[in-house]
Amino acid sequence: MNFELERSDLTIKAFIFGKLFRKTPLAWQQMSRQKTRLFVAIAGIAFADFLMFFQLGVRDALFDSQVTPYTTLKGDLFLVNKLSDNLQSIKSFSRNKLYKIAGVNGVRSLATLYVGQASWRNPENLASRKIFVYGIDPNQPAFDLPELDQQLNKLKLLNRALFDRAGLVPQLGDVPSLLKKQNPLFVQANDYQIQIVGLFKLGSSFSADGNLIVSDSTFLRLFPQRQANEIDLGIIDVESNASIEQIQADLRAKLPDDLLVLNLAEFTARESAYWSTGSSIGPTFNLGVAIGFLVGAVIVYQILYTDVSDHLPEYATLKAMGYSDIYLIGVIVQEAFTLALLGFLPGFLLSSGFYIFFQSVTFLPTTMKLARAVTVLVLTFVMCLGAGAIAMQKLRAADPADIF
Repeated sequence: MNFELERSDLTIKAFIFGKLFRKTPLAWQQMSRQKTRLFVAIAGIAFADFLMFFQLGVRDALFDSQVTPYTTLKGDLFLVNKLSDNLQSIKSFSRNKLYKIAGVNGVRSLATLYVGQASWRNPENLASRKIFVYGIDPNQPAFDLPELDQQLNKLKLLNRALFDRAGLVPQLGDVPSLLKKQNPLFVQANDYQIQIVGLFKLGSSFSADGNLIVSDSTFLRLFPQRQANEIDLGIIDVESNASIEQIQADLRAKLPDDLLVLNLAEFTARESAYWSTGSSIGPTFNLGVAIGFLVGAVIVYQILYTDVSDHLPEYATLKAMGYSDIYLIGVIVQEAFTLALLGFLPGFLLSSGFYIFFQSVTFLPTTMKLARAVTVLVLTFVMCLGAGAIAMQKLRAADPADIF
């Protein structure tokens, strides 16, 4: 008799329990009941998302900074030594090979570019830093930069240079401010004195803290070991009515195998591929993303496992009422899904603010991108649902017979 009364009482409680959940989802009621636990779970997921955003954001900023110079080049096709896989270690080739294609139909003009890394002496504290130096022909500039076009005549004089105002000021010195007080500004690069006569904007990169643009003649003075006939990049401008793909195929057939003829997309992809797979940079940041993912998965698992353990009697009651395991699994999935959304939002906002701060300090192109946000959101869902799937194993312990 007592057994029947206890069973009837539990059934009534379960009925009321179920009525309440029709108004408010069971998953949310369980999570919101322990507000401290819910806050810890959201904070943990937000932290894991921040770690992933940080690793992906800085990695992409480094990659983007390396290809930024390519996107400002004034040309359609680019001739580069086959041994060159990145800008930092670009290999030279004979300028005569570039001029051999001057008569090819569809080729409008040719330009050359010298690239080197110089030791820059900070004019404020005399500290030495690495800086990229680009040597151009002022009559046929390699870059499509409005600020450069306005100052080409200045570069026609020897030992004149334009300074990248988007470089790292603390490391290179506040050249823009110094230039306002003294123009030209005398500085040293590779222990050779040159004059800064103007500014342009390009941005620092992972390989160097800033950039200089000089004439080809000045470049050869800064790098006396270089030969005038040995260029680093050939830039090909194609006629507007010509097919770039056809000209590219013709040039590849005409030129020796030690040279590559690349369009802009292929050129930038080659640089990105080096840093993502050919160096330790890509795997290092990918490992950081994996660590953030695992941290979040462990936190979510602990929260969901504890939640399931605390509510085993309720789950057993629902089973006694006829609810299937699929329904209970759905509850855990809802909890995991809700935690993913609640944790992603603060992680996204925190990371967006960090990107703004990081860019202001390093001048690297760190911005929130839609593709990256979607990637982290998907990883967050996978992280939470995966942890929930493991926590579901505890549901097997919810046996209706244990409550009677």
